[in-house]
Amino acid sequence: MASTYLTRTPSSSSNRKTWTWSAWVKRGLVNGGSDQTLFQAYVDSSNYTQIRFAGGSDLIDIRNVDSGSVTGRLETTRVFRDTSAWYHIVVVWDTTNLTAGNRMRLYINGVEETSFSPDTNPNLNDDSTINENVVHWIGKAGFSGYPNYFDGSMAMVQFVDGQAYGPAYFGSTDSNTNIWTPTATSTISDYGTNGFKLAMDTSTPGADTSGKGNTFTASGTPTLLQGNPQNNWCTMNPLNPIYQGSASNGNTTVTGTTADNYTNSVISSMAFDKGKWYWETKYAVVNSNTNACVGAAAIDAPYQYNTNPTSALGGYISPRFDGELIYNASSTASYFPAITSAGTIIMQALDMDNKKYWLGINGSWYGTAGNTNGNPATGANPVVTFTEEGFWVPMYRILASKFECNFGEGFFGTTAAGTQADDNGQGLFAYDVPAGYYAMNTKNLEAYG
Repeated sequence: MASTYLTRTPSSSSNRKTWTWSAWVKRGLVNGGSDQTLFQAYVDSSNYTQIRFAGGSDLIDIRNVDSGSVTGRLETTRVFRDTSAWYHIVVVWDTTNLTAGNRMRLYINGVEETSFSPDTNPNLNDDSTINENVVHWIGKAGFSGYPNYFDGSMAMVQFVDGQAYGPAYFGSTDSNTNIWTPTATSTISDYGTNGFKLAMDTSTPGADTSGKGNTFTASGTPTLLQGNPQNNWCTMNPLNPIYQGSASNGNTTVTGTTADNYTNSVISSMAFDKGKWYWETKYAVVNSNTNACVGAAAIDAPYQYNTNPTSALGGYISPRFDGELIYNASSTASYFPAITSAGTIIMQALDMDNKKYWLGINGSWYGTAGNTNGNPATGANPVVTFTEEGFWVPMYRILASKFECNFGEGFFGTTAAGTQADDNGQGLFAYDVPAGYYAMNTKNLEAYG
């Protein structure tokens, strides 16, 4: 997450002519104005090696700067703005290679990138700053006054000192799904003097499991999420064209900027046309205008709904925070208590098999108007029984509110949500997950969606 990072200073320099860096990353903030650093070794602003997402353009930029001159640089010509997926990035530096075009190489999800501008190759046997005995940063730059934090998640960060390895040492294509996965087909026998392997899956994300003992120190408060490249989790989608606001914490926190604007909505990164799904939201910052909504919608309905909230176009369920329920163009007043307190936790259950939706507040499910008689587990007393077919998504109308969404990764913002899991043992929630309902991730989607 932003403002958290790892650092380590090697006790001695090692091979600065040949090395390989690999990491799985899931982006949060995109289209931002600042660079986002993935990995950097830094002496000063005139001497450093850096791998980053370039601010504003979302290109991947790899550069080596020596005595103020750029001695090697690759910047992709295609952008990387997908906030819903994990990218596998492999960078190879090998200035011992006699072929100039092979001295810096970049692989994304197992495929080599070949289109760069600029495309500046280092000279034969040029040194990088990486592997020098200076501070090495993961998720942050060393520039004074310009930290350039990475916003998102990282997993399986590896560095091999002294070897130029291709992506087969870090991943492979699943024969059933044709998706690039973290299952390597080649074995790394030795990570070298300064090499490391950070799984990033424990409360000490800098712990080195390569056998070399090159552990990094964590700064800030790293958040240990449930998601990883083998099991991707739902988040909100800040690229939604009608969203006016900001997203943070890996796009699980959404903050609005307008007090009363019906076109300010955001939807999730995953959609569902079958199965039963559960998620929670904390009302983190209260909006004085209680027209803010949580809910769910057919995949195209958010755009219809927010053009005119009284239109006859269908496919949305929006419990408003003044207690009014809106289903398509119809509204029912005082359907549940007004939600006016910061810290309120809202539960939602969406049954796509039987076309039913329930809303819960702080542990109590609502059903028929004003009554806590809803029961998603038995299917009794849904808030709405809808008829629209197709894919549906969680949807929020933000206004000037702030919502912290938990689709099961275990946090409201950076605060642990709870210990309740679904029937598949997936997720960490504040309240008991109704029997037969599941957290929103790719493993559950494959099994039940």
